[in-house]
Amino acid sequence: MELEVQGERRAQRFNPYTFNGGTVLALAGEDFAIVASDTRLSEGYSIHSRDTQKCYKLTDKTVIGCSGFHGDCLTLTKIIEARLKMYKHSNNKTMTTGAIAAMLSTILYSRRFFPYYVYNIIGGLDEEGKGAVYSFDSIGSYQRDTYKAGGSASSMLQPLLDNQIGYKNMQNAEHLPLTMVKAIQLIKDVFISAAERDVYTGDALKICIVTKDGMKEETIPLRKD
Repeated sequence: MELEVQGERRAQRFNPYTFNGGTVLALAGEDFAIVASDTRLSEGYSIHSRDTQKCYKLTDKTVIGCSGFHGDCLTLTKIIEARLKMYKHSNNKTMTTGAIAAMLSTILYSRRFFPYYVYNIIGGLDEEGKGAVYSFDSIGSYQRDTYKAGGSASSMLQPLLDNQIGYKNMQNAEHLPLTMVKAIQLIKDVFISAAERDVYTGDALKICIVTKDGMKEETIPLRKD
């Protein structure tokens, strides 16, 4: 489509997507999983909200972190929640974390010709009570990980996780088990660092901790400019 403005022809293109920034991270321990995100909702250099949730509780044992186009995030999580209610009414039980990951994969693949512009990471406990993290691409391919970062600051967070949790590029490093205290402190450190370098990440950090006793949340402030 072309428009004529003051004698000049200018191309006008329809873009159904916009990038609202934000970063999500998830990691799994022996008997816990943590999903964390910042709370800034922005577009370009404008901040629309400083308190927007990007971590959504799906069940008592499963949390999903979404960032990207906020409209698609809201639509996708509503579809997942509706599917979970239908499953519970039909089977009289709650869907497991692995089953939710498989379901999300089929939802994303069904939209492969017009994908949701969302970075999805699922964190929770599996059927054996062990921590599990599932990461996805835009059309539904997924895999189980120990840790994963997604969103605008993922290129900064992922190498830190590789080094501190995956012990990559560390010679003669002692592979100690990941404790919840170390995991929470590491998440705080990497998000504080990301907020200093990424304009789309900031304001506050929301941490969702999933254990066999349920889910609890923690919020800490981040850089606000």
